Amino acid sequence: MSTEQLTPNFLRDWPLPEPGAGKYGRGEVLVVGGAARTPGAAMLSALAALRVGAGRLTLAVAESVATEVAVAVPESGVAPLAEDESGHIAVGAIDAIADDAGGADAVLIGPGLDEPDGTRALVAGIADVVGDETLVVLDAFALGVAADVLDELQPLRGRLVMTPNSGEAERLLGRTCGDDDAADALAIAQRFGAVVALSDVIAAPDGRTWLKGTGAGGLGTSGSGDVLSGVVVGLLARGAEPAQAAAWASSVHATAGDRLAVQVGPLGYLANELLAEIPKVLVELGR
Repeated sequence: MSTEQLTPNFLRDWPLPEPGAGKYGRGEVLVVGGAARTPGAAMLSALAALRVGAGRLTLAVAESVATEVAVAVPESGVAPLAEDESGHIAVGAIDAIADDAGGADAVLIGPGLDEPDGTRALVAGIADVVGDETLVVLDAFALGVAADVLDELQPLRGRLVMTPNSGEAERLLGRTCGDDDAADALAIAQRFGAVVALSDVIAAPDGRTWLKGTGAGGLGTSGSGDVLSGVVVGLLARGAEPAQAAAWASSVHATAGDRLAVQVGPLGYLANELLAEIPKVLVELGR
């Protein structure tokens, strides 16, 4: 199959679902991440989900920082996760989010997680606690352990999105990446039954691929990927299907970077500055 270019006109011909009238109609999001040393990553993802129009938000973060996160993100409910003595999310923490995950339209796992055992347990157990139609996004540290729990992720085939960087892609592939990002993204997509956003490419398990044509180098900064995964999960909660959410999110994220490259400079803008640009970009793209 040929690769489609994600131009503004292409996206306008693939419009996002109309948002619901109230917060429950616009979808419920659960973001799971935020170890004690890195709660900001989960907060960036969560705020990005709200910026694309998700209606209700819950943040699950390490219990030692849960109160501070609740104050910093007053728009969100907060679920404290068990942690070990070093502040890493502990094995067994998934018990605290079972109810929230079961009621969520879309769940994101990964931003701000920083230890393999606790993260592996979260990823391995998520299919057992989400609803039958809940969509799941894996990002950051969750992608580093996903290949270890491939069997446990099988129930999520067709409703899973992955947003790896090149290092995470190699873990998912079990080999080094080649020179063809589309081929690598497609290989991951078919292995996991997931839509995959890798570099400038989005790939679906059925063989469809898309290429974004925008995005400044300044996006390669701390927290930028957390914003991207938050946009994905927010669009999923609003009702977008996985390929559409990944394609729109990649384009919105990149275009927000382009706007900041003009306003601030090609390098040096911050990931949190992307958040305010997201609603404006959505308006420009027709939604």
